[in-house]
Amino acid sequence: MFFNRIISSHLEEALKYFPIVLLTGARQVGKSTLSAKMIENYITFDDINIYVSATTDQVGFIKNLKKPVVLDEIQKIPQIFETIKYDVDKNRVNGSYLLTGSANVIGFKKTTDTLAGRIALLELYPLSMKELSGKNENIIDILFDSEQENDKNYKLNKLNFTNSNLTYDEIISNVILGGYPEIRKIDSKMGRHIWFSSYISTYIERDIRDIGELRNLDKFIKMFNILSSRSANILNKTDISKDTGIDNKTLDNYLYLLESVYQIYFLNPYSANINKRFVKSQKMFFTDSGVLSHLLGVSDEQDFKNSPYKGIIFETFIFSELLKSVKYSMQNTKLFFYRTTDKKEIDFIIEREQKIIAIEVKLSQTITLSDFKHIIDLKKSSENFKSGFIFYSGEKVLSFGGGLFALPVKILF
Repeated sequence: MFFNRIISSHLEEALKYFPIVLLTGARQVGKSTLSAKMIENYITFDDINIYVSATTDQVGFIKNLKKPVVLDEIQKIPQIFETIKYDVDKNRVNGSYLLTGSANVIGFKKTTDTLAGRIALLELYPLSMKELSGKNENIIDILFDSEQENDKNYKLNKLNFTNSNLTYDEIISNVILGGYPEIRKIDSKMGRHIWFSSYISTYIERDIRDIGELRNLDKFIKMFNILSSRSANILNKTDISKDTGIDNKTLDNYLYLLESVYQIYFLNPYSANINKRFVKSQKMFFTDSGVLSHLLGVSDEQDFKNSPYKGIIFETFIFSELLKSVKYSMQNTKLFFYRTTDKKEIDFIIEREQKIIAIEVKLSQTITLSDFKHIIDLKKSSENFKSGFIFYSGEKVLSFGGGLFALPVKILF
């Protein structure tokens, strides 16, 4: 089963104009499959013989490579960047190296050279619902697209119509499964449980050991499980340290490692000069609602309905879809959350060209104007406000006037 990835066109462009392209992302998101499709000569440092050869004689290894080449799992040998840089500086040919890694290798302490002007950086995330549906659409581009309210409403309704057969239970099923390609090939509940459990114990733990120090595995796993119930919330390190028995320094290290292997994401608060005082702490999200659901004991629609965590799972799912849209957009776009010190909250703020759109997430199937109260407050305060949206579980696009809309979650599919 092969999925067309929206980032493919970005990758092709990057290979045209840079000698080195680095594609990073969590294990099993499809980096190897996509890279091998782009370049025939594929080498992985997961192969122990390749690893030994490359670490024994880096210069000879790079010199003898047939290019263009894919070097997979580059985080295992971050010191080889210096040798690649030397080779590129001596004989620069665009598209020579497509490097992939299951960690953010640019953040490594050993990677001292920025490779500025030589390298393009791209990130691949688990499958978006648009990719699973075979659509090359970016929901954020669509939300920013139209100036006319009636025109926007038409476009959104058109999107809604194309997904009109998707039921609530089917949406929740997709939320629980998440976006890892392999999980989409497994059709049994037990099989999916085994895959998620194995993914955490083999890939996440192994990658963290590759890039950092993991002294106490039991405490790390306990922390990872406790962290899951905090997704979509302001990160309170003091509480987590207390609940896990991990000191602050070790906790910071574990959080950094989880972020480096793309399992969690820290979302910055929005702040602007609009006569408001904003919180300064970050929100923490898991990057995949499937992994999160597994950690929280949710494996089917009934589990979801009964779970006290269904709200954070749903919000994490929306976040992951918005994050992919931001990362894959061809325009400079930034994602934030909004919270003032007087407790006015909006789940997401998306900024582009000094304009912002506000997004709230509601699991309910009905929406009223009062649900927009914090978005309306922001609209009154900010001259950069463009539109406000609530993603909900209902069936229709609803206009509340003044650039405010309720959008069915199925629009994301």
